[in-house]
Amino acid sequence: MGAHADFTLTPGQGTRQRGRGGVVSGYVFRVIREHLDHTQESLAEAFSVSVDTVAGWESGRRPLGSLAVGQMLAHRHRLMGMGASPALLLALEKALEADLLLTGALTDDGATGNSPLGTWVMQRDLVEVLVWPLNGVVPEPMRAHRTPARPRRGPAPNGPELSAEDRRLFFRCMRRTAEEARSGEFLLRRQALYLAGYDDAPDTSVWLAEQQRGERSQDWLTRWLGARSVAAVAARQGDHDRMLHFISTTLDDDAGEVANLNYWAYWLGESPHLQLSDDFIAAPGPGPWHGHRLFQHLVSGLAPRQGFLELNVHTLWALLAARPTLLRPASATGRALRDRLPVLLDGTGLSSRARRELEGIRYAIRLAEA
Repeated sequence: MGAHADFTLTPGQGTRQRGRGGVVSGYVFRVIREHLDHTQESLAEAFSVSVDTVAGWESGRRPLGSLAVGQMLAHRHRLMGMGASPALLLALEKALEADLLLTGALTDDGATGNSPLGTWVMQRDLVEVLVWPLNGVVPEPMRAHRTPARPRRGPAPNGPELSAEDRRLFFRCMRRTAEEARSGEFLLRRQALYLAGYDDAPDTSVWLAEQQRGERSQDWLTRWLGARSVAAVAARQGDHDRMLHFISTTLDDDAGEVANLNYWAYWLGESPHLQLSDDFIAAPGPGPWHGHRLFQHLVSGLAPRQGFLELNVHTLWALLAARPTLLRPASATGRALRDRLPVLLDGTGLSSRARRELEGIRYAIRLAEA
């Protein structure tokens, strides 16, 4: 049975098990229906399908991703005409893509060459949706749309759900993909390592560090990306020393600073084009991106207990040095930055380097306002 099969038979019962193929897109579709203030029955009537079909889409039993492209586009246009939020419709597109990646990992045949993870450099809007059923963290576009228009009847999940066994299968596949990726499959290996880093297993940080030490290729970009992945996973798990080490050693020259900015800008969707390799990260200067989205993201991440606070401070400092016009004219993001600086500087726990950088940012704001 193919990767998009929507059910299997339970031995001895002949009943259908919930499918894996549409768990994320089905949940997002349900949120869209609820925010349109439709029941499954009224939406089925509007779409000229059975109630069981709508229920199957939402449960993942009948994956939306298995529909013909034209049919899925017609459904999307119908939802758009009914007034669905553009942010939710975009989240549905990413959820369909995430389901494809999840299903591929959960039905993995062991051949890394079949994995789409090495096809293009993924961005935040996809990764957040992909790991949603793995870590329970709601993607940013969905956070403002969690409360349905009408109360739900009975208990309902708060997000797309995978069983504990399926989560173990996914992370096991990511580790094996990273370990078995061939020398010419660096992007595949890196992205598998990155996704494996979302595993909350106690040995994740140690395993990732071992993978970095055993890296076969020793070119500068490979080492830089490996060091960043290790630092990011460690910070996510509460170990901030590795992130401080990454900032002080890997971002200590112009090449490292530029790579950091290019990585962040692409990750947040500043670039209008998808990249098929990581080479753009090592460009000799910042790419042709404006930085407004990156500026907003970094300022919103200036929270005392934010796991990436030190990296956010340093990246913001470097961004304003490269794009000083972001502080002119005064914007809502600029005002938010000005208001947050005293809170951060009056607090505790920041490194001396981060404090110097925040003071530098405050001085840049004064110059821009003069």
